[in-house]
Amino acid sequence: MEFTASQIASFIDGKIIGDENALITGVSPIESGETGHLSFIAQDRFTHYLDNSKCSVIIVSESLITKDSYNPTIISVKDAYLSFQILMNLYQEMQGRKEGIENGSSIHDTAIIGDKAYIGAFTYVSEKAKIGEGSQIYPQVYIGKGVKIGKNCKIDSGARIYDYCIIGDNCVIHSNTVIGGDGFGFQPTSEGFKKIPQLGNVIIEDDVEIGSNCSIDRATIGSTVIGKGTKIDNLIQIAHNVKIGKNNVIAAQAGIAGSTNIGDWNQIGGQVGIVGHIKIGNQVKIQAQSGVNSSINDKETLYGSPAINYNDYLRNYIHFRNFTEIVNRIKNLENNSKD
Repeated sequence: MEFTASQIASFIDGKIIGDENALITGVSPIESGETGHLSFIAQDRFTHYLDNSKCSVIIVSESLITKDSYNPTIISVKDAYLSFQILMNLYQEMQGRKEGIENGSSIHDTAIIGDKAYIGAFTYVSEKAKIGEGSQIYPQVYIGKGVKIGKNCKIDSGARIYDYCIIGDNCVIHSNTVIGGDGFGFQPTSEGFKKIPQLGNVIIEDDVEIGSNCSIDRATIGSTVIGKGTKIDNLIQIAHNVKIGKNNVIAAQAGIAGSTNIGDWNQIGGQVGIVGHIKIGNQVKIQAQSGVNSSINDKETLYGSPAINYNDYLRNYIHFRNFTEIVNRIKNLENNSKD
């Protein structure tokens, strides 16, 4: 696709500085711009590229513009990062959505497929499953018995959604993620560990995105719940009966043990481990590689393993780095006091 600077500016309510007819045929990172490409600058540390980038058009936050003219054409906007996101979403929408049922897929007679939905080749849709209008189910997906998938969802190749799980509208589930596998429930006996049946399901509310290679386990009884607007990175384990609230972000390789209840608007860093049967409040920030083993109040920021208040951790770590010196000073003081 080709666009002029003027057309691009009209999409994002931008002001042009330079040639409004500059032609765009692609996009580039600002560090490796190319002629005919579009990029953006939203931070002061990248403004030196305004004078030496090869990009033909650059979207720039208005607060960073200091001259009346530049070598590339500039589109001035309030927030360049947000404007660039808007453009990317528009471009994605222009690619169109697939519709129809491809050869090689298998759909049970009792399944319901909504209008304008797409079912890719070698996908299996089980009995009494329901797929909403406009949802995109890519090849080699498994949809279990009684599964309900809302409108305008995207389920990428290789995902597995087990029986009776429920997925809301506008959700994205990336490749090889498993929704509704058995929770890790075993009862120790004199003869070994006996499996506890996992009879619940998983409920994923609207506008959730789940990365690739995640496992979200079904509840023992009841439901494991992922709240509206939550975004989950790749390689994440969420155990049975966990309840996650609205608009959380969880980074890669985090693990959340069973029956933990997490509130709204939390930020959980990569490789964080959270024990089971605790409660985490709202607007909590947990730094990467922290281990959380007790309940957390609202608006805490934590670090370490076991995790403690972030600022306390930093102060303590300064002492830890000098621990040998501190011990030697104490020994010297003790020896001097004996003298």
